[in-house]
Amino acid sequence: MEVKQESAARSQTDGIDYTQIVQSPEFKQLLQAKKKFIIPMTIFFFTFYFILPILTSYSNVLNTPAIGEITWAWVFGFAQFVMTWALCILYSKKAQSFDKLSTDILQKLNKGRG
Repeated sequence: MEVKQESAARSQTDGIDYTQIVQSPEFKQLLQAKKKFIIPMTIFFFTFYFILPILTSYSNVLNTPAIGEITWAWVFGFAQFVMTWALCILYSKKAQSFDKLSTDILQKLNKGRG
């Protein structure tokens, strides 16, 4: 009960119209930019991730030696770790542009309020 009252009091004092923010072109641009990055990266990640168990279960392609006694399955498995780190680094760098768009939205909001 106390949480609802606190939340209602906070929304009255904030005076922020979240509906207006969500409908603003800047916010829509932010969402579009995130979708353009996140959806292809997610598809790539899941495809790359599921290829290993599929290929090892239903074919012998990855059982051939790549370097000495090391098979392509081990190389592919190690590449998944490298790919995961690479995507994390890539997202961290890309998130800076998302943060800039968010900051621009907040600055415009604060300008309109004050």
